[in-house]
Amino acid sequence: MATTKKLTTVKKPKAPASNKKVEKVAKENKVTVREIKKIVKLDPEEALVRLCAEGALDKKAEDIVVLDMRKISSFTDFFLIVSGTSEPQLKAIAGSIREKVRSVNGLRPIAEDGFPISQWVIIDYGSVIIHIFHKDKRDLYGLESLWGDAGRLEIEE
Repeated sequence: MATTKKLTTVKKPKAPASNKKVEKVAKENKVTVREIKKIVKLDPEEALVRLCAEGALDKKAEDIVVLDMRKISSFTDFFLIVSGTSEPQLKAIAGSIREKVRSVNGLRPIAEDGFPISQWVIIDYGSVIIHIFHKDKRDLYGLESLWGDAGRLEIEE
């Protein structure tokens, strides 16, 4: 007696993002499709820190420094350190970073601390921790010298 086996069809996996979706995200964030595709090729943590830096630059953040903490820290991969010149600007920088990351990656911060009035705002995405300082406070705390062994990533301003 012969047995028959039922053949099942295998569906092709979907592409990560259609061109229409990429174009929509690019338009919403006022960047080119080429820039989005460039970010996607990076490792996820580096792509996230670069996206956060873009959000900060959108609100004219100054003195942007990215510390690569992967070789010296077990709690995060990158520190993004930026400065603003006023409390309203600190608030705008933080809001711009949160909005850009949420619209492109759908991520929300794990934690946030500080207020613009304290002149130091921290946004924690786990693998990326953002420090938004008022210019005067940044020199006082000196995170760049405290973590002087960390490598640095270039960010075009």
